[in-house]
Amino acid sequence: MLVAHSAGLADETAALARGIAGDAVPVTAAGGTEDGGLGTSVDLVERAMRAADQGDGLVLIADLGSSVLTARLVEEPGRVVLADVPFVEGAIAAAVAASADLPLEAVLEAAEEARGFRKLT
Repeated sequence: MLVAHSAGLADETAALARGIAGDAVPVTAAGGTEDGGLGTSVDLVERAMRAADQGDGLVLIADLGSSVLTARLVEEPGRVVLADVPFVEGAIAAAVAASADLPLEAVLEAAEEARGFRKLT
């Protein structure tokens, strides 16, 4: 589940993650405010969480600042966890791990490994 300041950023990142991991992975996005502006909305986050929840838990990936704070508001230890990861790379790594039906802890671990991905050596 992606939480971002921009609906466009969240939606396009979710589409990219689904494109790579497959449409069966419930990657949802909560970006921007209710009126379409920049910011974050707890209501949008909670709606996206309900849409993504298949009973196995959720990994939240936030872009920065207040999105992180908003994601922390909805965390539930062992069920809804916030990953400290780069937004795009973490989203893709989590989605790929989820597509392999890995448990929540393994999906979180895969997302967190994205923090060390290097693009250049």
